[in-house]
Amino acid sequence: MSDVLPGPALKVERLNKRFGGVVVAKDLRLTIPRGRVTGIIGPNGAGKSTLFNIIAGFVTPDAGRIELDGRDITRLPMYRRAQSGVSRTWQHVRLFPSLSVFDNLVLGARDYKGASAVSALFRPPWVRRQMEELGARADALLVRIGLSEKRNEPTTNLSYGQQKRVGLARALMNDGSYLLLDEPLSGVDGKNYEVILDLIRQEVAAGRGICVIEHNISFMTEMANDLLFLFNGQIEAQGLPQDILADARIRRIYFGGET
Repeated sequence: MSDVLPGPALKVERLNKRFGGVVVAKDLRLTIPRGRVTGIIGPNGAGKSTLFNIIAGFVTPDAGRIELDGRDITRLPMYRRAQSGVSRTWQHVRLFPSLSVFDNLVLGARDYKGASAVSALFRPPWVRRQMEELGARADALLVRIGLSEKRNEPTTNLSYGQQKRVGLARALMNDGSYLLLDEPLSGVDGKNYEVILDLIRQEVAAGRGICVIEHNISFMTEMANDLLFLFNGQIEAQGLPQDILADARIRRIYFGGET
């Protein structure tokens, strides 16, 4: 296993989950330190997205513990985990298609409390201040992803690659310490690929802890500090990317189509 720096981290301990007779997580242990990239690879159906769903609170584990900087968040609902600074993207883009690009970003902020009908009607000072602050953050992110000119367009007007950029930017609006990226580079190339790659580099440099599920081996080799190979709900290997990818058994399972 590669060296893991001490300090704050998002940790998974002895996580177990079964759907009927199918085991999708078995005694999983995972540490996501701040300022580093933890990569997860494995064949389709290995349990990668299920692991993210459990960490983010969309799925309840049968057993195990999830810690956020030493705090037990295992039973917190997903919105409380988001408010605590855990955000995620989706393998398949999940944006609000009828809303503008700008509004999609604002809704991703963990400190967005919305407004009641009364406060929306009369616009008290706290509502105005919040919307001004969130609007400034959203506009700054639009500059970073190169889509300022699409600010007021519905997301349905964007290409798939542009939608992936918006999905990542919406997760970054959370402004928390940990980011779970589910295949952020899948289906994108050219400028979209470079923008997303640069964003990930910038967030790691800023000290965010990032965990990535990705089939792009070049990305994993370049960016991951630690790589996990997941198979049938279990971690079969963990360590430096070059060591994991050089393992003959792992290569046979992953590239040879063993199930």
